[in-house]
Amino acid sequence: MSEIGLRERKKQRMYQVVSDTAIRLFLEKGFDAVSVAEVAAAAEISKPTLFRYFPAKEDLVLYRIADHEGEAARVVAEAEGEPVEALRRHFLEGLERSDPVTGLNDDPRVLAFHNLLYGTPSLVARAYAHQERAEAALAEVLGGDLDARLAAGQIMAVRRILAMENWRRIAAGERVADVRADAVAAAERAFGWLAVGLPPRIRARRLSRDTE
Repeated sequence: MSEIGLRERKKQRMYQVVSDTAIRLFLEKGFDAVSVAEVAAAAEISKPTLFRYFPAKEDLVLYRIADHEGEAARVVAEAEGEPVEALRRHFLEGLERSDPVTGLNDDPRVLAFHNLLYGTPSLVARAYAHQERAEAALAEVLGGDLDARLAAGQIMAVRRILAMENWRRIAAGERVADVRADAVAAAERAFGWLAVGLPPRIRARRLSRDTE
């Protein structure tokens, strides 16, 4: 293994350990009740070192979903065919495996994390910035113009609202098995609307790319 590869692995382990430590403390005591200094001490690093990895306290929590930030853009970039169809398939596959990002997951640890995230105003605000970056990345893949930005905004809103509806029902006590059929039907319906409602130039751009 190269020295660069080893350093990168150590760096990623540090991110994971510090984030996991912080989330455990936040779940135990509440986000606002735990200081950054307390997290650093529990992770056995200095406070300046922690801030080199996580510029803001909220980033300690959002790191857990950081991999999803460019997910929609990656799905479209790697897909063959129309963007909405690729994203529809991807979301339905997520529902099938109860991917936490779809909201259709009743694992107590997942529910606790979502309750922490959506129950803390500063985390909700930080998550909104995460959503904006994901939307911008998708818009860039779709072409980067106004039509692309309009399409990306609609797509990301659909994904977010579907996931929040699933999470809301699960958090209220419904079982995944009882929610799944409705979640699939809602996703099919919502992505179906997108398929006919997106700016025509987005569909044309994708089709022309497929025929190159």
